[in-house]
Amino acid sequence: MRKPYRTLTLTAIAAVAVAVLAGCGAPAESTTAAVPAPVGPAELANVTLKVGDQKGGVKSLLTAAGLLDDLPYKIEFSTFTSGPPLLEAASAGAIDIGRVGNTPPIFAAAADAKISVVAAAQAPVADDALLVPPDSPLRDVSELKGKTIGVAKGSSAHGQVLYTLRAAGLSTKDVKLSYLQPADAFAAFGQKAIDAWAVWDPYTSQAQQESGARVLADGVGKTNGYVFQVAGRDALADPGKNSALREYVARVAKAQKWADTHRPEWAAAWAAETGLKPEVTNAATARGVELPVALDDQVLKSEQDLANAFSDEKLLPGTIDFAAFADQRYSEDLRTVREK
Repeated sequence: MRKPYRTLTLTAIAAVAVAVLAGCGAPAESTTAAVPAPVGPAELANVTLKVGDQKGGVKSLLTAAGLLDDLPYKIEFSTFTSGPPLLEAASAGAIDIGRVGNTPPIFAAAADAKISVVAAAQAPVADDALLVPPDSPLRDVSELKGKTIGVAKGSSAHGQVLYTLRAAGLSTKDVKLSYLQPADAFAAFGQKAIDAWAVWDPYTSQAQQESGARVLADGVGKTNGYVFQVAGRDALADPGKNSALREYVARVAKAQKWADTHRPEWAAAWAAETGLKPEVTNAATARGVELPVALDDQVLKSEQDLANAFSDEKLLPGTIDFAAFADQRYSEDLRTVREK
Protein backbone atom coordinates (compact mmCIF):
# COMPACT_ATOMS: atom_id res chain seq x y z
CA MET A 1 0.00 0.00 0.00
CA ARG A 2 1.23 3.49 -0.77
CA LYS A 3 1.63 6.09 1.93
CA PRO A 4 -0.80 8.99 1.51
CA TYR A 5 1.86 11.62 2.11
CA ARG A 6 5.52 12.18 2.82
CA THR A 7 7.62 15.10 3.99
CA LEU A 8 10.50 16.73 2.11
CA THR A 9 12.95 19.51 2.89
CA LEU A 10 13.08 22.01 0.03
CA THR A 11 16.30 23.95 0.49
CA ALA A 12 17.35 23.07 -3.04
CA ILE A 13 13.89 23.74 -4.48
CA ALA A 14 13.72 27.11 -2.74
CA ALA A 15 17.07 28.01 -4.29
CA VAL A 16 15.75 27.11 -7.74
CA ALA A 17 12.65 29.16 -7.09
CA VAL A 18 14.67 32.20 -6.10
CA ALA A 19 16.56 31.94 -9.36
CA VAL A 20 13.33 31.70 -11.32
CA LEU A 21 11.96 34.84 -9.69
CA ALA A 22 15.18 36.82 -9.95
CA GLY A 23 14.73 39.85 -12.11
CA CYS A 24 10.93 39.66 -12.14
CA GLY A 25 8.99 42.85 -11.68
CA ALA A 26 6.69 43.27 -14.66
CA PRO A 27 3.12 44.42 -14.05
CA ALA A 28 0.82 41.69 -12.80
CA GLU A 29 -1.43 39.95 -15.27
CA SER A 30 -4.95 38.89 -14.32
CA THR A 31 -5.33 35.49 -12.71
CA THR A 32 -8.66 34.99 -14.47
CA ALA A 33 -8.39 31.70 -16.32
CA ALA A 34 -10.53 28.83 -17.47
CA VAL A 35 -11.08 26.33 -14.66
CA PRO A 36 -10.21 22.78 -15.74
CA ALA A 37 -12.96 20.19 -15.67
CA PRO A 38 -12.82 17.90 -12.60
CA VAL A 39 -11.17 14.52 -12.94
CA GLY A 40 -12.55 11.19 -11.79
CA PRO A 41 -11.45 9.19 -8.72
CA ALA A 42 -9.08 6.95 -10.69
CA GLU A 43 -7.19 9.88 -12.18
CA LEU A 44 -7.23 11.77 -8.89
CA ALA A 45 -5.62 8.79 -7.16
CA ASN A 46 -2.59 9.27 -9.40
CA VAL A 47 -2.12 12.93 -8.41
CA THR A 48 0.65 13.94 -6.01
CA LEU A 49 -0.08 17.30 -4.42
CA LYS A 50 3.07 19.13 -3.29
CA VAL A 51 2.26 21.20 -0.21
CA GLY A 52 4.52 23.78 1.39
CA ASP A 53 4.41 24.01 5.18
CA GLN A 54 6.01 26.13 7.88
CA LYS A 55 7.16 24.61 11.16
CA GLY A 56 4.74 21.71 10.72
CA GLY A 57 1.68 23.91 11.13
CA VAL A 58 -0.66 22.57 8.44
CA LYS A 59 0.58 19.00 8.48
CA SER A 60 0.24 18.73 12.25
CA LEU A 61 -3.23 20.28 12.09
CA LEU A 62 -4.46 17.82 9.46
CA THR A 63 -2.84 14.95 11.36
CA ALA A 64 -4.46 15.91 14.65
CA ALA A 65 -7.86 16.27 12.99
CA GLY A 66 -7.54 12.82 11.40
CA LEU A 67 -7.78 14.36 7.95
CA LEU A 68 -4.73 12.69 6.43
CA ASP A 69 -6.23 9.22 6.77
CA ASP A 70 -8.54 9.13 3.75
CA LEU A 71 -6.82 11.15 1.07
CA PRO A 72 -8.04 10.50 -2.50
CA TYR A 73 -4.62 11.64 -3.79
CA LYS A 74 -1.04 11.66 -2.49
CA ILE A 75 0.60 14.55 -0.62
CA GLU A 76 4.24 15.53 -0.32
CA PHE A 77 4.81 18.05 2.47
CA SER A 78 7.83 20.35 2.27
CA THR A 79 9.08 22.58 5.08
CA PHE A 80 10.01 26.24 4.59
CA THR A 81 11.42 28.79 7.03
CA SER A 82 8.81 31.45 6.17
CA GLY A 83 6.25 32.50 3.58
CA PRO A 84 8.44 34.27 1.00
CA PRO A 85 10.61 31.27 0.04
CA LEU A 86 7.49 29.09 0.06
CA LEU A 87 5.82 31.34 -2.52
CA GLU A 88 8.98 31.48 -4.60
CA ALA A 89 8.79 27.69 -4.80
CA ALA A 90 5.08 27.83 -5.70
CA SER A 91 5.77 30.31 -8.49
CA ALA A 92 8.52 28.08 -9.84
CA GLY A 93 6.26 25.02 -9.81
CA ALA A 94 8.35 23.29 -7.14
CA ILE A 95 5.26 23.07 -4.90
CA ASP A 96 1.56 23.39 -5.72
CA ILE A 97 0.17 25.20 -2.68
CA GLY A 98 1.11 26.48 0.74
CA ARG A 99 -0.15 28.51 3.68
CA VAL A 100 1.36 31.94 4.31
CA GLY A 101 0.56 35.08 6.26
CA ASN A 102 -0.80 38.37 5.00
CA THR A 103 2.41 39.89 3.63
CA PRO A 104 4.18 37.22 1.50
CA PRO A 105 1.54 37.33 -1.28
CA ILE A 106 2.06 41.08 -1.57
CA PHE A 107 5.80 40.73 -2.12
CA ALA A 108 5.19 37.82 -4.48
CA ALA A 109 2.73 39.94 -6.46
CA ALA A 110 5.31 42.72 -6.68
CA ALA A 111 7.69 40.18 -8.26
CA ASP A 112 4.91 39.12 -10.66
CA ALA A 113 5.05 35.62 -9.23
CA LYS A 114 2.95 32.93 -10.91
CA ILE A 115 0.72 32.41 -7.89
CA SER A 116 -2.90 32.96 -6.90
CA VAL A 117 -4.50 33.34 -3.48
CA VAL A 118 -7.27 30.73 -3.36
CA ALA A 119 -8.46 30.61 0.27
CA ALA A 120 -8.38 32.80 3.37
CA ALA A 121 -8.57 32.43 7.12
CA GLN A 122 -8.53 34.80 10.08
CA ALA A 123 -5.79 34.17 12.63
CA PRO A 124 -5.28 35.64 16.10
CA VAL A 125 -2.96 38.65 16.03
CA ALA A 126 -1.66 38.64 19.60
CA ASP A 127 1.15 36.33 18.49
CA ASP A 128 2.28 38.82 15.82
CA ALA A 129 4.70 40.23 18.32
CA LEU A 130 7.54 42.68 18.54
CA LEU A 131 9.76 41.06 21.16
CA VAL A 132 12.58 42.46 23.28
CA PRO A 133 14.91 40.66 25.72
CA PRO A 134 13.63 40.48 29.31
CA ASP A 135 16.21 43.00 30.52
CA SER A 136 15.76 45.43 27.62
CA PRO A 137 15.36 49.08 28.64
CA LEU A 138 12.82 49.54 25.83
CA ARG A 139 9.31 50.05 27.16
CA ASP A 140 7.54 51.76 24.27
CA VAL A 141 7.59 51.38 20.51
CA SER A 142 8.57 55.04 20.15
CA GLU A 143 11.87 54.16 21.82
CA LEU A 144 12.81 51.94 18.88
CA LYS A 145 13.97 54.95 16.87
CA GLY A 146 17.51 54.22 15.72
CA LYS A 147 17.33 50.63 16.97
CA THR A 148 17.72 47.37 15.05
CA ILE A 149 14.73 45.10 14.49
CA GLY A 150 15.17 41.56 13.22
CA VAL A 151 12.47 40.42 10.80
CA ALA A 152 12.04 38.04 7.87
CA LYS A 153 11.71 40.22 4.77
CA GLY A 154 8.29 39.98 3.17
CA SER A 155 6.85 37.93 6.04
CA SER A 156 3.72 38.74 8.03
CA ALA A 157 6.03 40.08 10.73
CA HIS A 158 7.32 42.61 8.22
CA GLY A 159 3.80 43.95 7.83
CA GLN A 160 3.32 43.96 11.57
CA VAL A 161 6.49 46.04 12.01
CA LEU A 162 5.31 48.56 9.44
CA TYR A 163 1.91 49.05 11.05
CA THR A 164 3.28 49.01 14.61
CA LEU A 165 5.81 51.71 13.80
CA ARG A 166 3.16 53.79 12.05
CA ALA A 167 0.91 53.59 15.10
CA ALA A 168 3.76 55.05 17.14
CA GLY A 169 4.40 57.87 14.66
CA LEU A 170 7.47 56.20 13.16
CA SER A 171 8.32 54.65 9.83
CA THR A 172 10.68 51.90 8.76
CA LYS A 173 13.17 54.67 7.91
CA ASP A 174 13.43 55.46 11.61
CA VAL A 175 14.81 52.03 12.48
CA LYS A 176 17.29 49.57 11.04
CA LEU A 177 15.63 46.43 9.71
CA SER A 178 17.88 43.39 9.85
CA TYR A 179 16.42 40.83 7.47
CA LEU A 180 16.76 37.45 9.14
CA GLN A 181 14.89 34.16 8.88
CA PRO A 182 13.40 33.01 12.22
CA ALA A 183 16.17 30.60 13.25
CA ASP A 184 18.88 33.19 12.59
CA ALA A 185 16.83 35.92 14.23
CA PHE A 186 16.29 33.77 17.33
CA ALA A 187 20.05 33.32 17.64
CA ALA A 188 20.71 37.04 17.11
CA PHE A 189 17.99 37.86 19.64
CA GLY A 190 19.58 35.59 22.24
CA GLN A 191 22.98 37.18 21.62
CA LYS A 192 21.45 40.68 21.76
CA ALA A 193 22.78 41.40 18.29
CA ILE A 194 19.38 42.96 17.55
CA ASP A 195 17.33 45.20 19.81
CA ALA A 196 13.95 43.69 18.95
CA TRP A 197 12.54 40.80 16.98
CA ALA A 198 9.30 40.79 14.98
CA VAL A 199 7.89 37.29 14.61
CA TRP A 200 4.84 35.03 14.89
CA ASP A 201 3.86 31.80 16.64
CA PRO A 202 5.24 29.29 17.40
CA TYR A 203 8.40 31.44 17.53
CA THR A 204 6.75 34.06 19.74
CA SER A 205 5.76 31.47 22.33
CA GLN A 206 9.12 29.73 22.01
CA ALA A 207 11.02 32.95 22.70
CA GLN A 208 8.78 33.75 25.64
CA GLN A 209 9.09 30.26 27.12
CA GLU A 210 12.79 29.68 26.48
CA SER A 211 14.39 33.11 26.74
CA GLY A 212 11.89 35.13 28.76
CA ALA A 213 11.23 37.45 25.82
CA ARG A 214 8.93 40.37 26.56
CA VAL A 215 6.26 41.61 24.17
CA LEU A 216 6.84 45.28 23.40
CA ALA A 217 3.84 45.38 21.06
CA ASP A 218 1.58 42.96 19.24
CA GLY A 219 -0.69 43.06 16.24
CA VAL A 220 -3.94 43.73 18.09
CA GLY A 221 -5.64 46.73 16.52
CA LYS A 222 -2.97 46.98 13.83
CA THR A 223 -2.51 44.00 11.53
CA ASN A 224 -5.42 42.21 9.84
CA GLY A 225 -4.37 38.68 10.81
CA TYR A 226 -5.29 37.12 7.49
CA VAL A 227 -3.58 33.95 6.33
CA PHE A 228 -3.90 32.45 2.89
CA GLN A 229 -3.64 29.27 0.92
CA VAL A 230 -1.67 30.26 -2.17
CA ALA A 231 -1.39 28.01 -5.22
CA GLY A 232 0.92 28.01 -8.21
CA ARG A 233 -0.81 28.90 -11.47
CA ASP A 234 0.59 25.85 -13.24
CA ALA A 235 -1.09 23.64 -10.63
CA LEU A 236 -4.37 25.52 -11.01
CA ALA A 237 -4.28 24.96 -14.76
CA ASP A 238 -3.70 21.21 -14.45
CA PRO A 239 -6.98 19.20 -14.29
CA GLY A 240 -5.73 16.64 -11.78
CA LYS A 241 -3.94 19.13 -9.55
CA ASN A 242 -6.90 21.52 -9.66
CA SER A 243 -9.26 18.76 -8.50
CA ALA A 244 -6.87 17.85 -5.69
CA LEU A 245 -6.48 21.49 -4.68
CA ARG A 246 -10.26 21.95 -4.52
CA GLU A 247 -10.53 19.03 -2.13
CA TYR A 248 -7.42 20.04 -0.17
CA VAL A 249 -8.43 23.62 0.66
CA ALA A 250 -11.81 22.39 1.92
CA ARG A 251 -10.01 19.77 4.01
CA VAL A 252 -7.78 22.43 5.59
CA ALA A 253 -10.82 24.59 6.36
CA LYS A 254 -12.45 21.62 8.11
CA ALA A 255 -9.28 21.10 10.16
CA GLN A 256 -9.21 24.76 11.14
CA LYS A 257 -12.77 24.54 12.44
CA TRP A 258 -11.94 21.31 14.27
CA ALA A 259 -8.95 22.94 15.98
CA ASP A 260 -11.12 25.61 17.54
CA THR A 261 -12.66 23.02 19.88
CA HIS A 262 -9.65 20.66 20.10
CA ARG A 263 -6.73 22.92 20.94
CA PRO A 264 -4.92 20.50 23.30
CA GLU A 265 -5.02 17.73 20.69
CA TRP A 266 -3.66 20.04 18.03
CA ALA A 267 -0.94 21.36 20.35
CA ALA A 268 0.18 17.79 21.08
CA ALA A 269 0.34 16.91 17.38
CA TRP A 270 2.19 20.14 16.61
CA ALA A 271 4.81 19.38 19.26
CA ALA A 272 5.21 15.82 18.01
CA GLU A 273 5.62 16.96 14.41
CA THR A 274 8.16 19.73 15.06
CA GLY A 275 9.98 18.77 18.24
CA LEU A 276 8.80 21.95 19.92
CA LYS A 277 8.17 21.70 23.63
CA PRO A 278 4.50 21.03 24.49
CA GLU A 279 4.55 24.18 26.61
CA VAL A 280 5.32 26.18 23.47
CA THR A 281 2.60 24.70 21.30
CA ASN A 282 0.05 24.86 24.12
CA ALA A 283 0.82 28.55 24.60
CA ALA A 284 0.53 29.15 20.86
CA THR A 285 -2.81 27.39 20.45
CA ALA A 286 -4.16 29.03 23.62
CA ARG A 287 -3.94 32.42 21.89
CA GLY A 288 -6.43 31.23 19.29
CA VAL A 289 -6.67 29.36 16.02
CA GLU A 290 -7.14 30.21 12.37
CA LEU A 291 -10.75 30.10 11.20
CA PRO A 292 -11.78 30.07 7.52
CA VAL A 293 -13.27 33.26 6.10
CA ALA A 294 -14.49 34.24 2.66
CA LEU A 295 -11.96 35.57 0.20
CA ASP A 296 -14.18 38.60 -0.27
CA ASP A 297 -13.93 42.33 -0.95
CA GLN A 298 -13.20 43.08 2.71
CA VAL A 299 -10.18 40.80 2.70
CA LEU A 300 -8.95 42.07 -0.65
CA LYS A 301 -9.30 45.72 0.42
CA SER A 302 -7.43 45.12 3.65
CA GLU A 303 -4.61 43.44 1.74
CA GLN A 304 -4.57 46.26 -0.81
CA ASP A 305 -4.23 48.77 2.05
CA LEU A 306 -1.25 46.81 3.38
CA ALA A 307 0.30 46.67 -0.08
CA ASN A 308 -0.15 50.42 -0.45
CA ALA A 309 1.52 50.97 2.91
CA PHE A 310 4.55 49.01 1.75
CA SER A 311 4.62 51.01 -1.47
CA ASP A 312 4.42 54.26 0.47
CA GLU A 313 7.46 53.16 2.48
CA LYS A 314 9.32 52.37 -0.77
CA LEU A 315 9.62 48.76 0.36
CA LEU A 316 7.92 47.58 -2.83
CA PRO A 317 8.88 48.54 -6.38
CA GLY A 318 5.83 50.54 -7.44
CA THR A 319 2.28 49.47 -6.65
CA ILE A 320 0.31 46.26 -7.09
CA ASP A 321 -3.31 45.25 -7.60
CA PHE A 322 -3.79 42.56 -4.97
CA ALA A 323 -7.16 41.48 -6.39
CA ALA A 324 -5.39 40.45 -9.60
CA PHE A 325 -3.72 37.69 -7.60
CA ALA A 326 -6.93 36.33 -6.05
CA ASP A 327 -8.73 33.36 -7.58
CA GLN A 328 -12.15 32.54 -6.13
CA ARG A 329 -12.80 29.27 -7.96
CA TYR A 330 -13.07 27.34 -4.67
CA SER A 331 -15.31 29.88 -2.93
CA GLU A 332 -18.47 27.78 -3.03
CA ASP A 333 -16.72 24.69 -1.67
CA LEU A 334 -15.25 26.76 1.16
CA ARG A 335 -18.56 28.48 1.91
CA THR A 336 -20.15 25.05 2.38
CA VAL A 337 -17.46 24.14 4.93
CA ARG A 338 -17.74 27.44 6.81
CA GLU A 339 -21.52 27.15 7.13
CA LYS A 340 -21.59 23.59 8.42
